[in-house]
Amino acid sequence: MKVAIVHDWLTVYAGAEKVLEQMFEIWPDADLFSVVDFLPDDKRFFVKGKRATTSFIQRLPKAEKRYRAYLPLMPIAMEQLDLSAYDVVLSSSHAVAKGVLTGPDQLHVSYVHSPIRYAWDLQHQYLKEANLTKGFKSLVARAIMHYMRIWDMRTANGVDAFIANSHFIARRIKKVYRRSAEVIFPPVDVDRFTLREQKEDFYFTASRMVPYKKIPLIVEAFAGMPDKRLFVIGEGPEFEKAKAAAANAPNVTLLGYQSTEVMVDYMQRAKAFVFAAEEDFGITPVEAQACGTPVIAFGKGGALETVRAEGHGERDTGLFFSEQTVPAIQAAVAQYEAGPGFSAAACRMNAERFSPRSFRHQLKTIVDREWRAFRGSDTTPTADPTTPESRDRAAA
Repeated sequence: MKVAIVHDWLTVYAGAEKVLEQMFEIWPDADLFSVVDFLPDDKRFFVKGKRATTSFIQRLPKAEKRYRAYLPLMPIAMEQLDLSAYDVVLSSSHAVAKGVLTGPDQLHVSYVHSPIRYAWDLQHQYLKEANLTKGFKSLVARAIMHYMRIWDMRTANGVDAFIANSHFIARRIKKVYRRSAEVIFPPVDVDRFTLREQKEDFYFTASRMVPYKKIPLIVEAFAGMPDKRLFVIGEGPEFEKAKAAAANAPNVTLLGYQSTEVMVDYMQRAKAFVFAAEEDFGITPVEAQACGTPVIAFGKGGALETVRAEGHGERDTGLFFSEQTVPAIQAAVAQYEAGPGFSAAACRMNAERFSPRSFRHQLKTIVDREWRAFRGSDTTPTADPTTPESRDRAAA
C-alpha cells in the first residue's frame, strides 16, 4: 500500500501538525504533499525530516510570509499536485488539502479539522474582524468566498471517507457536504503534563490572542472580581486590548509569551483553567485536565466533548457558561467556588482519552478497514510500526 499524505501548508508546528506527526508515526514511508513548505530544518522532526512536494505557490513573491494571500489560487494549486502513483491518499485538511485529485483506483481518506471556516458559517465573523464589511474590497472578498464554497463542495465528492476531529465538526461536515464522518479526537501529548493534586488560589488562561479566543473578555470579567487572581499567558493582535482591560485590575497579570515549561507550571498550579473560545476541538482544555486542573469553559463547540460537566460529581472535570459575556463568566466562577470541587485524578483520567496512542490506533483501524472494503476483503492490513509485534518482526 503506497501512501501519500497531503497537508494544507507547512509553516509552523501547531495543532494540525500534531495530527500530521501521528500520521507519519503510522506510515513513516509515506510521501508528503502541501501547497507550501517553509518549515526550517530544525522544525522538521514531526515529519521525520521529509520535505513536501509543493505547488507553484511556493515560488510566488513573498509566499513565505503571505501565503494566505494566495488563497484564491490554492484550489488550482492543489489540483496540480500529481498523486496518481499512490494507492491511498490521506489528507489532513482545514482549508484545501482535501481537494487533491484522485482516480477511481485510489482510496482518499480525509481527516477534516474543519471545512473552510471563513468560507462557510464563519464568513460574516471573518469579514467583520478583517474590516471587510463594506466597499469594493468587501465585494471581492465575498466573491472569493463564494467561489471557494463551490470548489469546496465539489471536491467533497472526491473523498471516499471523512474523519472529523470532533462531533461538532462532524455536524459541520454533514451540514456543508451532506456526508457522514466518523470522529477521531486529535492527539494531545498528555504524557508531557504531570498531575498535580495541590492547587493554589488563582485562575489561569493561555492562548494566542486572536479575536475568537476572547482573552480580553476573560480579563474584563476578572477585572470586575478584584478578589479573584488571574494569570494570562499569550501574545497576538488582541494583546493591547487585553492590556487595556487589565489596566486598573491589579488582580490580573498578563505574562505575554512564555516558554512551554512556564505555561505548564501555571497550568498545574491553577485552581481552574478559563476558556472562552468556541473551538472546533480545543487542545488547551485537555492539557489543563492532564495537569489535574478543572476547566471553566464556554459551552459550545469542542469543549462540550472534552470537558465533563454532566452533574455526576466524581466524573465531572469542569463546568460551562452559556454566553460569551462578562456576567456569564463571572457567574460561572461564582458557581465554581460555591460547588463541592473537582477531582484532579478525574481530570487526568478524562484527558487520557485523547492520547496519541489512542489516535494512532483509531486512525489506522479506519484506514485499514476502508482499504479492505475498497480493494476486497482478502486484502492484508498494513503492519502498524508502533506495535511491539511489528517491531519484533522488523528486527527479525
